Amino acid sequence: MLVSWLTDRLRPVAALLSTLLAAAVLAGPSLDAFAQQADPPAKRQTPQKPPAKPRATTAPKPAATPPAAKAEALPPSQIGIGTLARQAFMVDPQTSTVLLFKDADKPMHPSSMAKMMTIYILFEELAAGRVKLDTRFRVSERARNMGGSRMFVELGSEVAVEDLIKGMIVLSGNDACVVVAEGLAGNEDSFAERMTKKGRELGMTGTVFKNASGWPVDGQWTTARDLAVVAWRTIEDFPKYYRYYSETNWTYNNIKQDNRNRLLKITAGTDGLKTGHTEEGGFGQATSAVRDGRRLIMVVNGLGSMAERAQESARLMEWGFRESANTTVFRAGDTVVEAPVWLGAQDKVPLVVAHPVQITAPTGQSVSPRVVARFDGPLAAPIVKGTKVGSAVVTLPDGREIDYPLEAGADVARRGVVGRVAAMIQHYLFGWLS
Repeated sequence: MLVSWLTDRLRPVAALLSTLLAAAVLAGPSLDAFAQQADPPAKRQTPQKPPAKPRATTAPKPAATPPAAKAEALPPSQIGIGTLARQAFMVDPQTSTVLLFKDADKPMHPSSMAKMMTIYILFEELAAGRVKLDTRFRVSERARNMGGSRMFVELGSEVAVEDLIKGMIVLSGNDACVVVAEGLAGNEDSFAERMTKKGRELGMTGTVFKNASGWPVDGQWTTARDLAVVAWRTIEDFPKYYRYYSETNWTYNNIKQDNRNRLLKITAGTDGLKTGHTEEGGFGQATSAVRDGRRLIMVVNGLGSMAERAQESARLMEWGFRESANTTVFRAGDTVVEAPVWLGAQDKVPLVVAHPVQITAPTGQSVSPRVVARFDGPLAAPIVKGTKVGSAVVTLPDGREIDYPLEAGADVARRGVVGRVAAMIQHYLFGWLS
């Protein structure tokens, strides 16, 4: 028997839809798939042929910081405010609500933001115990001869994994990426294939990697949305190792270098992730910040200089926190409904959510979602606390539905023999009374 339970947790607001559109046009997918959300408001774009091979030359001198532009004068986005970035994507991962979307599914050069996938795979190896922080990888001639940003590893030396992590994150070392790729896969081509495969597993449908560093090469591209996916999965899957992304500087081989992510110093709550640049793709950055327990993830690309990248990234992140907020519908462990139990020592068991159920709306605006508990009941005893038994479906005012797992909130033992016989007699004589 399918049991549905309906409740309204928050005061209805009749004008919410018009407010959402006017204030921030907040839209988002289901909780577990912002990587797969349809391209709003038009159809999702099919990955196109990658742009022509960018020139791997010395980065141009940063342009002067542009004067602050009025928001209405900036190039428009499909969702959210205008931005100087060619591509932009901002998401609240807790609610999967997209706050900013500008050509976020169009192919672009990953630049050094590709290193996030190299680091993800290395974190995966650490978490599985296949390598340790003090494991050492040898530096090949190919690694030593890499151009661009470097860690300055020495030919033939052996470098500890922990140093390579810092070298890739803090120093953006292209040489460190090659050392890791060769250490884990034997050669960089094989490692790049692994990167692409892992990206598909994570939901990065518009990304192809050709090397471990993001060094410009024909056929390598990604999207702003895809980079947000690997950023979030890194934070979610490897909290023990994610801390390396917040280091502001590091010294290796007697050379001290600053992290190129300036938001670590200028934007409150920033704790990662990675900057990048190619001549044709421009300056880009994947950023994550937390304030009052709420996290936002943003990817921008196609900016004109390091200064413009820092200024625009900071402006957009401040906007995201200022103009939107999360409302808690259920806290972790809250009971959504009590379900009837068949042949149990107790007649009912609470069904709870393991994680907070939240929705995102413009700051100052309330929302009135419907919540329906769906499960096959009555639930047969014995029941173990924490067992997934159904889902809570939250329907937002704009019609979107988000599913949250429901778990048994308590253990329920099975009745004794006499109790079970009595319950079955009652059922067959009178039917199930719920």
